[in-house]
Amino acid sequence: MSIRVGICGHGNLGRGVEHAIMRCDDMELVAIFTRRNPSQVIPVTQGARVIHIAEVLDMKAQIDVMVLCGGSVTDLPQQTPEFAEHFNVVDSFDTHADIPAHFEKVDAAAKRGGRSAIISAGWDPGLFSLNRMMSNAILPDGCDYTFWGKGLSQGHSDAIRRIPGVVDARQYTVPIESALHSVRSGENPYLTPRQKHRRECYVVAQEDADKEKIRQEIVNMPNYFSDYDTSVTFVTREELLRDHNEMPHGGFVIRSGKTGDAPNGHIIEYRLKLDSNPEFTASVLVAYARAAYRLNREGEYGCRTIFDIPPAYISPLSEAELRERFL
Repeated sequence: MSIRVGICGHGNLGRGVEHAIMRCDDMELVAIFTRRNPSQVIPVTQGARVIHIAEVLDMKAQIDVMVLCGGSVTDLPQQTPEFAEHFNVVDSFDTHADIPAHFEKVDAAAKRGGRSAIISAGWDPGLFSLNRMMSNAILPDGCDYTFWGKGLSQGHSDAIRRIPGVVDARQYTVPIESALHSVRSGENPYLTPRQKHRRECYVVAQEDADKEKIRQEIVNMPNYFSDYDTSVTFVTREELLRDHNEMPHGGFVIRSGKTGDAPNGHIIEYRLKLDSNPEFTASVLVAYARAAYRLNREGEYGCRTIFDIPPAYISPLSEAELRERFL
């Protein structure tokens, strides 16, 4: 029997989840839920139902797992606890500092409803988190480093677009190569944010806008750009759409550690290079939707994170097949 999946939200991430489900023989898309007029949503999946979110509870009996594709600022803090009381859910909540509080709310809701939830199942937090944890367990005497990019940051791009006089913008996070080399060499350097990454901004300004004022607002924006060397390049709308319309991302998780009396040095490195950030994140969500379904069938109610999920639970293969193919 196929795992029956619902999708809540149909932006870049929701469309990515559709594509991911189409590649899974053990899953089927039941419906897409949206706050928009359903007639305005065009599914990737032929014949897929599009339903207004107000009617979501009418579908409880027909959905095994709901994949929540909203944003972490306003959508998921409200939606995930609400949905977790009625559905098995998985989300990609990525505000690192707020994950403990988000977990507690979702855990309480899922336990009330006898449901299973998995939160923050993306690549960071998510896969990068798992690799940081494993590396720390294996090399307790060492240092952690995470580098992001080169990749397009949706949150930083949106922050630029909110500046008066800006029509559109894209922002890339770029690792500093000298810092990467120092870490990979086992030097265990102390690195400030400015020493680890730089910011590249491509901005479309209104014709009559003060570009120098916009530049200064960007480079001095706290929490986003003021702690980094930031370049600002003004481009036309046509140039932005032609040269910066993709959504690549990725990065590196590195653990540099020592063992023995000598001591001997070791480097653990995990890398992601992504042509499409939302499509890859969607693929992670779909794999962990499979785990949420299995947990619920076993009576494991409440919230979990990527640390709590046996790796075999995200694979469609049997335990015997996993041992034969990968072990």
